[in-house]
Amino acid sequence: MNDAPTRQRIVEAADQLFYRQGFEHTSFAHIAEVVQISRGNFYYHFKTKDQLLNAVIHARIANTQIMLDQWEVEGEGPTERIRSFIKILLMNQANIQHYGCPVGTLCSELAKLNHGSTEQANTLFTLFRTWLHRQFTLIGRHDDADELAMHLLARSQGVATLANAFHDPKFIQTEVNHMLDWLQTYSQSSTPS
Repeated sequence: MNDAPTRQRIVEAADQLFYRQGFEHTSFAHIAEVVQISRGNFYYHFKTKDQLLNAVIHARIANTQIMLDQWEVEGEGPTERIRSFIKILLMNQANIQHYGCPVGTLCSELAKLNHGSTEQANTLFTLFRTWLHRQFTLIGRHDDADELAMHLLARSQGVATLANAFHDPKFIQTEVNHMLDWLQTYSQSSTPS
């Protein structure tokens, strides 16, 4: 039980460092320094970097599910919930401009490395895809819900990539506005949400 806080701090520090520096460029020494623990204490919790990566991915999946559940509770309907997904680009704007999308950058890096955890990391995108599919179905888009979900995921990833490349906050705001307008065209003919 005394180990839980240290282990959690290691996972949180690794998550941030993997996002900011990349998985490949983050060492145990970097993480131990941030958490301010000895290497021996670090190895007590994680023997390999892959074990730590799996813990980070599990934490991200759990945190994403919590966020989606929160949107379900707080959103006044499917359209409002999809707006929450779109607006996450604004909430994370500063980080996105500096580091890109945390999901996209990790999945891309692991795929380039042909890493065994690539499929597990892709689960994060699947969570969003499934959740968006459900929201589009609820606004009456039964036949093309998955297509719309994938389109919105692709568009948000593209915005994050270009925002990171050009460091232009106006671009993010403009694209979010376009996505919100696009969403409105799909929800106007449905029941009020």
